[in-house]
Amino acid sequence: MDFSTIVGVVAAFILMLVAISSGGGLTIFIDAPSAMIVIGGTIGTTLVHYTFKDMMGTISVVKKTLFTHHFSSTDRIAQIINYAGKARKEGILSLQAVTKEVDDPFFLKGLQMAVDGQEPEKLKEMLDREIEYLQERHERGSDILIALGTYAPAMGMIGTLIGLVQMLQTMNDPSSIGPAMAVALLTTFYGAVIANILCMPMSGKLKNRSSEEVLDKTLIAEGMKSILEGENPRVLEHRLHAFVAPKDRESHFGKKG
Repeated sequence: MDFSTIVGVVAAFILMLVAISSGGGLTIFIDAPSAMIVIGGTIGTTLVHYTFKDMMGTISVVKKTLFTHHFSSTDRIAQIINYAGKARKEGILSLQAVTKEVDDPFFLKGLQMAVDGQEPEKLKEMLDREIEYLQERHERGSDILIALGTYAPAMGMIGTLIGLVQMLQTMNDPSSIGPAMAVALLTTFYGAVIANILCMPMSGKLKNRSSEEVLDKTLIAEGMKSILEGENPRVLEHRLHAFVAPKDRESHFGKKG
């Protein structure tokens, strides 16, 4: 679970609620018509932009902002180098024994393909294609979140215009001015909250998570190709270190990268 996302969202809402409570009751910020205009309108306009299938698929992608596995490049490189040494000494078929200790489906797929005798270039091509599809899914999810964050304030503005029209039409009835003005202002408030506390930050977090996952899978793809080619583990380590920052390079052979 990604605690930074949860802490960030909860902290933002708590600080907002404290500010609201200090100036009056929370109930004045609850308005069903305003919520329907913003939430319903935002979802509706996003469905015009994207298909229903895309919208539903985004739910599983967005989970990565809350539930994610931290990818340690140092640990991954060490694991690949260990398997490279084993394959070099005992043969590629010896990797069949380590498949039980690998819990990453992508890595497991690469190992199984290597054991099954797949050609290095073909294996790399298939793994790279899977990485490309992963990036496409993540980019679509991020784009949909950006779209939601863009349309929410726009629907808030539409709600504001609706409230102002209603208020102007009933200026002769002072009792109706307050509710109409509440709709006018609260729709803008709801739209800003949805966009700036939820959708936009989650889109940014999803892009970061996607970059981490793509890096991890790129290390695996490069490593498996080199293992099949029988590359020296020391040379392989230098190759994989090119994908990570110098401060994260830790030599498996006792030297700093």
